Amino acid sequence: MLPPYQTPFALAHTDRLLLVGSCFTEHIGAYLAAAKFQMRVNPNGIVYNPVSIAATLQALQQEQADAEKLLFEHQGLWHSWAHHGRFSHPDREVALQNIETAHRETAAFFKNTNRLLLALGTADVFCLRETDQVVANNHKAPANWFWQRRLTIAETVNTLENALVQWHAGKPERNVLLTVSPVRHLRGGLVENQRSKAVLVLACAELCERLDFVHYFPAYELLLDDLRDYRFYAADMVHPTDTAVDYIWDYFAEAFFSSETRSLLAQIAKIRTAVAHRPFHPDTPEHHAFARQQLELIQKLTHQHPELDFSGEVAWFQQFCTQA
Repeated sequence: MLPPYQTPFALAHTDRLLLVGSCFTEHIGAYLAAAKFQMRVNPNGIVYNPVSIAATLQALQQEQADAEKLLFEHQGLWHSWAHHGRFSHPDREVALQNIETAHRETAAFFKNTNRLLLALGTADVFCLRETDQVVANNHKAPANWFWQRRLTIAETVNTLENALVQWHAGKPERNVLLTVSPVRHLRGGLVENQRSKAVLVLACAELCERLDFVHYFPAYELLLDDLRDYRFYAADMVHPTDTAVDYIWDYFAEAFFSSETRSLLAQIAKIRTAVAHRPFHPDTPEHHAFARQQLELIQKLTHQHPELDFSGEVAWFQQFCTQA
């Protein structure tokens, strides 16, 4: 088993987190969102390679997105070379508006972000033949539009270092957590996936050596070397199962959450469990009293921790109090 992680800093609900990278960030982001952390995940959608991750961070330094030059039309949809397919749309203006809205909202949040979590997925990149530009997503465009190569360790380090130093400048309280995604990229086979991951692991190690505010979290190693069993992969043999993600999350929580934060998480979890409860008879006085009790707990918790957002839970319980 991997030994307990020596945490370089703690995560608290007063922190502002931005998560960028592979679909593994979506998994961890879902846990953090449920735990009421102030955070954003993948403003450009899922991105896998270090060049696109660095470009995302650098773009967020600007209030306005420079998206128009990245748009192109293919098979009836407008896509962006810097964005995931969830931003693609048949209407060019709608696609552009969605990109600009996501950028504007995240850029405003990014100004005061003090924690970055970057999940590197692959060192293999697709480059447009016409411009040599590295794309975040090939959007199933024809193969002859691209040429493919693997980033070197030096390229990976230098690209990320420039973006991270720019973000950290003048803000010593800011910290970065790097991880290599345990999601496998098997387009080129098992051997090529391992070689790609090796580039990322070694690049992360060098970045941690160069920059004292950059730290490494072993998500890849937890699945590959700690769990060490194919039953912890989903049926596609690429993505980790829910059990595996739970295991990594527990390790993460033990490393980065203080005893006070874990106590707060337990209280939040109780409220979320109460929301998930669906009574057979919601119009009874007993359930109305239960809803009022939960609202009182939420009020007490938000008084102690005003950074917590329970607006959804409050709306849910208030509907029963109105009926009372």
